[in-house]
Amino acid sequence: MTARRVVITGIGVLAPGGVGAKEFWSLLSEGRTATRRISFFNPAPFRSQIAAEIAFTPEAHGLSQQEIRRTDRAAQLAMVATAEAVADSGLELDEVAPHRVGVAIGSAVGATMGLEQEYRVVSNDGRLDLVDHEYAVPHLYNHLVPSSFAAEVAWKVGAEGPATVISTGCTSGLDSVGYACELIREGSVDVMIAGATDAPISPITVACFDAIKATSPRNDDPEHASRPFDRTRNGFVLGEGSAVFVMEELESARRRNADIYAEVAGFASRCNAFHMTGLRPDGREMAEAIRVAMGEARIDAEDIDYINAHGSGTKQNDRHETAAFKRELGQHAYRTPVSSIKSMVGHSLGAIGSIEIAASVLAIKNNVVPPTANLEHPDPECDLDYVPRIAREWRTGTVLSVGSGFGGFQSAMVLTEPDRRAS
Repeated sequence: MTARRVVITGIGVLAPGGVGAKEFWSLLSEGRTATRRISFFNPAPFRSQIAAEIAFTPEAHGLSQQEIRRTDRAAQLAMVATAEAVADSGLELDEVAPHRVGVAIGSAVGATMGLEQEYRVVSNDGRLDLVDHEYAVPHLYNHLVPSSFAAEVAWKVGAEGPATVISTGCTSGLDSVGYACELIREGSVDVMIAGATDAPISPITVACFDAIKATSPRNDDPEHASRPFDRTRNGFVLGEGSAVFVMEELESARRRNADIYAEVAGFASRCNAFHMTGLRPDGREMAEAIRVAMGEARIDAEDIDYINAHGSGTKQNDRHETAAFKRELGQHAYRTPVSSIKSMVGHSLGAIGSIEIAASVLAIKNNVVPPTANLEHPDPECDLDYVPRIAREWRTGTVLSVGSGFGGFQSAMVLTEPDRRAS
């Protein structure tokens, strides 16, 4: 029996510097950065005072007052991204059996902003040891349980199939799309609404990353603070965002003459079982995920046209994945453009994997490789072609997108032009 092939037919993106897929791609292709001083709260007490925020108000994007009242910002981002993806796909969901439509949403930190805000209220800004629950919003439970994200999206589109939240740290956005792909391939559903969302820019998150010195303290120059693969880098820049996709079985999409962006040709995930935050320098586990994803896609190293790197801007990550690319792609790694969009939109934790999938798919559509902004002083230990500062016109029929997350998670996905692979 021939395996069902899975394609992306709709994209919705809310990212720093660009609400909507069109604005998002404009930012990337122009090499602009959206990293600025934090405005959501006073960041003065913190070591790192910068982030990549979205100019987003839920009312302006059609959410009702009731939806706004009961949801955290991360859920709101996902709901708006879902609406854009469904409209972009041209799919009439009311013509699909509801139980054949599923939802998979990735998130690393859930309703961080809502939970922190409510804790401040019930504890009277931390003054009370015994909090007073009567001051909490009626829908606090929705903030506590991340599964509410999948439920909100499912309600939004009338999906009655599987509805799941995938939470695997910073690979959540890749893993949720990989999981959605498997559900379609096995025949459990015909359509998946899949992607990821996170809105972590809050004092508690900033404090946590400050404690382990993972984020950049380059507060005097926030626009140029995110510097993946640059020898002057000193940590990542926190971000927020959401990207959601409409995914369908290939032949079904063709029958309705859908505009197909790309095929999800291969996916794999591994764990290094090594350290909560540390990475082995040889990149073996990421290389293994890449190998399995390429095998599933039935491609060789020479078929990879572009690598969308995790590229967080920490020394151990940049060197780890550089080693992984060399380990698995061999000499072809030196001929393949690699770039990190975190240089422009920051690191939105669980959401970034899906946002990077969106960037990869749009790179395929436009035959353009987005740049690694702020790459001025290449790290000699990172000696591949990282497309510094300026986007490049390039044949991008097959893209490898990778992610790495706390806990030792390593994920890889191969995306191809819809007609590039043989049936």
